[in-house]
Amino acid sequence: MRTYVPTPTTIKRHWHVIDAGECVLGRIATVAATLLQGKHKPQYATFLDTGDFVIITNAGRVKLTGAKEDKKLYRYHSGYEGGVRTERASILRQRIPERMVEEAVRGMLPKTKLGNAMYRKLKVYPGPNHPHRAQQPTPFEVS
Repeated sequence: MRTYVPTPTTIKRHWHVIDAGECVLGRIATVAATLLQGKHKPQYATFLDTGDFVIITNAGRVKLTGAKEDKKLYRYHSGYEGGVRTERASILRQRIPERMVEEAVRGMLPKTKLGNAMYRKLKVYPGPNHPHRAQQPTPFEVS
């Protein structure tokens, strides 16, 4: 008996659309990370990118549980000394609504070159429209 190892020619990539409207941020992020890594496929290999493309729409309407809307902080650095900036989730939602979803999914992917390749297959949009109709994405229900 031999171990099956998928090759780049045998990996089939599909496109999935997740509607984030009125869903909890963490639930959407875990589902998206699973699809991006390819863990839902029988050909999953830890050392290969076997995942699918994921489109997340309505990122501006995602829900945060508890008091996270006012207490959760997002930090980034300008690159200069003392350049750490912090921003509350409520303000970030008004300014760049898709950033919350992107950071949540990014934190659930591997912190390697392979994780970077998986992250590039994520497309997040603040509203219900996206420019990927030609790829014929299938809707994915988040339970």
